[in-house]
Amino acid sequence: GEDSSWAETIFDQALGTVEAGRLQPKFLRPSEGFALPMIIIAVAQELRAANPKRTKHYNALIDQLIEKIQRLFVNEEHRCVLEQTGIDGTPQFDHFEGRLLNPGHAIEGAWFIMKEARLRSDRDDYFSLGKKMLDWMWEWGWDREYGGIIYFRDVLGHPSHEYWHDMKFWWPQTEAVIATLLAYHQTGDDHYLTLFNQAYDWALRHFKDERYGEWYGYLHRDGSLSVDLKGNLYKGPFHIPRMFLEGIELFS
Repeated sequence: GEDSSWAETIFDQALGTVEAGRLQPKFLRPSEGFALPMIIIAVAQELRAANPKRTKHYNALIDQLIEKIQRLFVNEEHRCVLEQTGIDGTPQFDHFEGRLLNPGHAIEGAWFIMKEARLRSDRDDYFSLGKKMLDWMWEWGWDREYGGIIYFRDVLGHPSHEYWHDMKFWWPQTEAVIATLLAYHQTGDDHYLTLFNQAYDWALRHFKDERYGEWYGYLHRDGSLSVDLKGNLYKGPFHIPRMFLEGIELFS
C-alpha cells in the first residue's frame, strides 16, 4: 500500500547514501586543543632537568608553548581556560567541544606554568598567568554544594554532552592540591592555603580506602562511591604519587 511504498522509497534513499560520491566527504573543523601544548610543557621540564646542557633549547620550547596557551585558550571574556578553539583562538561555542571546560585539566596546566616561573627567576609573568588560570578554573570547578572538583562544565551553561560531567574523578583533585599548594608556597597568601586544605581534606575523606589503602577513582557528584576499583587502563600509579612528590619537593 501507500505506507509500504513510502517506506521503500526511504529505504532506497538510505542505500543511496552509501554510494561513493553521493554525500559530501566528512571534514574536521580546523581547531587547536589545550591538551597537547600543556602536557608537552611538563615533559620538557623533566627532560631539561635530566639534561641541563639543553636548558636553552627546552626553555625556548616551553616559552613557545606557554605563549600559545595564553594566546589561544586563556579567555578573558569568560574568565576561563578553553579546551578547544579555532586555530586563531576564535571560540567555537556553536558545538559541545568548543564550549567544554575541564577544570582539573586547566588547573593542571596552571601549575605547570607556575612551576616554570619558580624554576626560572626571569619569568614572573608566567606565575601571574598560571595563578590567574588557577583562580578562574577553581571558580568553575569547585562544587560549592558537595565539595570537590567537578569534571566538566559548559562555558555558556548549556547541558554537557558527557554523562559523567558532574562526577568526581580522582585526578582533578590531585591537580587542585598541587596547584593550590604551589600558589601558597610562592605567594604566602593564606587564601591558597585555605583552598589547599579544602581540596586535600575532601580528597582524603572521599577517595581514600581506609581499610586497604590506595584511592578509589570514581565518585558520584555527592561524593558517594560509584565503583570500587582502584586501577584500570585509565587510572594508574601516576597522579597520586606525583601529588605527594611535588609537595615534598616544594617544602624540602
